[in-house]
Amino acid sequence: MIKITTDSTCDLPAGVLERYDITVLPLGIAKGGRLYRDGVDIRTADIAAHVDAGGEITTTNAVSIGDYEDAFRRFMEHYDAVIHVNIGTTFSCCHQNAKLAAEEVPDVYVVDSANLTVGHGMLVLAAAEAARAGRSVGEILALLEDMTTRVETSFILDRLDYMKKGGRCSAVTALGANLLKLHPCVEVIDGRMSVTKKYRGSMEKVVADYVRERLAGRTDIDTDRVFLVDTCRTPGIREAARRALEADGRFREIMECQAGCTIFCHCGPDTLGIVFLRK
Repeated sequence: MIKITTDSTCDLPAGVLERYDITVLPLGIAKGGRLYRDGVDIRTADIAAHVDAGGEITTTNAVSIGDYEDAFRRFMEHYDAVIHVNIGTTFSCCHQNAKLAAEEVPDVYVVDSANLTVGHGMLVLAAAEAARAGRSVGEILALLEDMTTRVETSFILDRLDYMKKGGRCSAVTALGANLLKLHPCVEVIDGRMSVTKKYRGSMEKVVADYVRERLAGRTDIDTDRVFLVDTCRTPGIREAARRALEADGRFREIMECQAGCTIFCHCGPDTLGIVFLRK
């Protein structure tokens, strides 16, 4: 049997993790001088309340080499192999740490998703489905290698103060975007985040336009499944995106996910994205 493990950045729903027996290793979240575990003893609402009250932006810590090694050794007592899928190496040193830990434990294979949130989670789910179907380690690794370059991840930001506080954009850029009511669209391209477009208007209108434009005229989309992921607190935003996906009508399954603390630390509330696979 093959065990699939991942990091808390994958943002897959709890029901999916339980159904496929996927084990999640939590990243650390530093808030107010204390270190918490993403999704274990801290939630996105805790971060939002802290920042809304004037607190400094929370930061993230990669899973340690020791924690990876302990987990890998524990699972190898019961499984023939472990396949661990990490957040992209350009976003965190989790992959580097997991690789170092795997060098100490035989039959552990570490995969760089080159992605984040459910762009990473899509690979985790594919690995788990393949393992459940009885595919070999080699077959699963080949599947993931093929998929990695075909995952299309993008999202819309409502506000830039979280990115500004985290040092990922300047105060001038953030102020300008807020004054003009601009909402940047960020896309993961070649394992890195790039702003590809800026929308203007209310988030409810923006996310509907964004979804329609991402899908319009496309014949290269695998329509088996699309992920809708968000950190939305404002009513209507998620619903507008869902209606746009349903109106498109091509996807067999729309899987809705809530982004965890790692993504929230950098993007803040009312961020929304869609993730799907290209053919």
